Amino acid sequence: MTVSSVQNEITSMQNQTTWNTSNSATQTTTESSDKDMFLNLMLQQMKNQDPTQPMENQEWLAQLAQYSSLEQMTQMNEGLQSLASAMNDLVNGFAQNSGITQTLSLIGKEVDIIPDPEKPDEVVTGTVTEATFDGGEGKIKVNGKYYSIAYVQNIREPDVSDSETAVTLPGNVGNETEDK
Repeated sequence: MTVSSVQNEITSMQNQTTWNTSNSATQTTTESSDKDMFLNLMLQQMKNQDPTQPMENQEWLAQLAQYSSLEQMTQMNEGLQSLASAMNDLVNGFAQNSGITQTLSLIGKEVDIIPDPEKPDEVVTGTVTEATFDGGEGKIKVNGKYYSIAYVQNIREPDVSDSETAVTLPGNVGNETEDK
């Protein structure tokens, strides 16, 4: 091959790259094909250079540096995509664990629930006796019926000042009360 045929090959590759870029909506090139094209172009330059005027070392080093930069940017992009995916999974895990913790923390609490947003005056008040999860949504049992935690309006500690609701736990010596 002569110098003019190498130039024609380079021009052809440049035209192909320009066409691929302008028609990226209909035809996409992968990162590996871009790297392959770069290496093929460099190889063609080496094979077809004019022996009386070989390419300078600085030009080869510049092309190798460009290829190295392309490879590093590709790896960095893959790493960032992997990191973004891992962060997304972590955030979703935290959100799910937060919902579980929030639902479980309501057990034993007294709550006010508005089960129908269209009727805000209808309030169900009671103590949460159970917590469950249905399709990832936290639900609590109040007065024998399950409600979504999204309907909870108020949360408070149950009133233990009444002697009927006070409980004496074993081991609290001296604090026992007996009904005689």
